[in-house]
Amino acid sequence: MSRIPITVAYGDGIGPEIMRATLKILQAARAPIDPIVVDIGEKAYLSGADSGIPKSAWDTIYKTKIILKAPITTPQGGGYKSLNVTLRKALGLYANVRPCKALSPCIPTQYTGMDLVIIRENEEDLYAGISYRQTENVYQDLKLISRPGCEKVIRYAFEYARHYQRKKVTAITKDNIMKMTDGLFHKVFNEIAKEYSDIQNEHLITDIATALVATKPERFDVIVTENLYGDIISDVAAQVVGSVGLAGSANIGIHAAMFEAIHGSAPDIAGQNKANPSGLINAAILMLLHLNQPKIAELIENAWLRALEDGVHTGDIYCVGTTEVQVSTDEFADAVIARLGQAPVRLDKANYPSNTQIQLPKVIKKADKASQKLLVGIDIYLDSQETDPTVLAGKLMQEPKELFLQSLANRGLKVWPEGLPDVYCSEHWRCRFLGDASLNSIDYQRVLTLLQQLYAEGWHIIKTENLYTFDGEKGFSLAQGE
Repeated sequence: MSRIPITVAYGDGIGPEIMRATLKILQAARAPIDPIVVDIGEKAYLSGADSGIPKSAWDTIYKTKIILKAPITTPQGGGYKSLNVTLRKALGLYANVRPCKALSPCIPTQYTGMDLVIIRENEEDLYAGISYRQTENVYQDLKLISRPGCEKVIRYAFEYARHYQRKKVTAITKDNIMKMTDGLFHKVFNEIAKEYSDIQNEHLITDIATALVATKPERFDVIVTENLYGDIISDVAAQVVGSVGLAGSANIGIHAAMFEAIHGSAPDIAGQNKANPSGLINAAILMLLHLNQPKIAELIENAWLRALEDGVHTGDIYCVGTTEVQVSTDEFADAVIARLGQAPVRLDKANYPSNTQIQLPKVIKKADKASQKLLVGIDIYLDSQETDPTVLAGKLMQEPKELFLQSLANRGLKVWPEGLPDVYCSEHWRCRFLGDASLNSIDYQRVLTLLQQLYAEGWHIIKTENLYTFDGEKGFSLAQGE
């Protein structure tokens, strides 16, 4: 059997310990992999690689296209960007896959029937990392959601459900509040769900969905959601099922994939040989499935389950009544190796399809003609110490303007005209200017003229957002209260 080259990153903190344990198990199971080690993480950051990934490591990653990565420490402060986010975006790893299954009674949990998979969009949302300080007291993060980004992860979720014979896919958004971004995700979910009539589908709002994951997780099968919600919900699910130290994850793209434990680098216990390697072991199992090695994945997973069933536990999952012996990181790896070829008795035996490679769906672009996009106005954000919106509006209209001042909003709330009394207003003002009340199209030259007028009057312009209609439908939200 030919060996598959993979990139291996030992990481920081407890990373080297759990990686050594995981690779020892893979070697004992005769996994057909050829590890190529790269140095990425804290040392690379501090040696001048701003992304935490030196060029030599990038060269290896692009060559193998498969990464098994231990946890990384991102130095605090100084503008360091998350290495995980960098890898996901640079490699187009659009789907994060996190299985969460109860291991009761070996690992105590209240929810013995829990068996769900969370598939999280991995490139967009607030994790785009587009942030600004705009005034003395106001900061901004931009949430970006695209139709192709939604379609890729939603199609993957349905394909995953079909491939592994799951019965239901649940979409989770907050589209009752974020009607455009989350509304798009929900809309695309509804469109794609029609193509999978063999799979049940439902949509839930994020807050109640998170509560249900924490209290009734058995009602879920496959969850698909946006980046931030998925990050939160998957950690809730992992903790509910027993421990974040048990969970691994896969980051799937069209041309590459990365596999990692979901926990951090835990520097407080680094070098003490007591970290639980289970998260990285499970990440390696997901890697083997991605590489279409189901038999070896089963071999390792069943041995791991048998070790847990026999009460061989690291300290993080120690429990009186279920733990027979508390072991170190290395001892746990040895216990798994000793049980290769064995299967659990009380826990469900791992049993995978003969072909575990999911055909990654391509994005299907809409065949319709492009929308008619018309410029109808502009939102201009001003930094002004004026606290009375009526006074501010009067000053803005003191001289004739190229466009009509339609409204003022502060922190998303309409404050003029007819705003609520006693509302706190920061120095961050959204001033909405339109051509006229009927949203007729305007020429951008009128916007430029308006900006020149405001500049000449001494207004401090923070940013602008053009206002468009698409086939007559507003491409912008109203302020709260409008």
